[in-house]
Amino acid sequence: MVDSHGVNERYLEDIRTGDRFRTADYAVTEGEIIEYARHYDPQAFHTNPVEARNSVFGGLVASGWYTAAITMRLIALSEVRIAGGLIGLGVEELRWPLPVRAGDTLHVEVEALEVRPSHSHPDRGIVRVRNTTLNQKGEVVQTMVTTLFVPRRDGQTD
Repeated sequence: MVDSHGVNERYLEDIRTGDRFRTADYAVTEGEIIEYARHYDPQAFHTNPVEARNSVFGGLVASGWYTAAITMRLIALSEVRIAGGLIGLGVEELRWPLPVRAGDTLHVEVEALEVRPSHSHPDRGIVRVRNTTLNQKGEVVQTMVTTLFVPRRDGQTD
């Protein structure tokens, strides 16, 4: 099946353990860091560049949750195109080893860790993925292991 962007949608049968891909880039701005934090993580090191200089970070940094939101955007707009959308079943691990700062350019590298049919729902499968978000220097700013629900082609079962 081809989606509205002309890209093939992927079903469980189209994904293999070890498959990898890289997303497009996203440039992070000071204005977006502050706007997001004012709404969802209102702490001075996210919202006030002057006060942030005296923080443990030594300057303004993005909320980890904003980094996670950018990661989701990049994956959702990528070539992955899971049939029916990216439906998460849970997050096993979420880490922010380095802060994201204004001027950083992020991208995500995704690796399929496990691909298997569901035992309880034979018309779908489970795919575990590791999402690694990196900045322009190749430094890891976020890692996340998630489990996705992925439909099987035409609802087939074994």
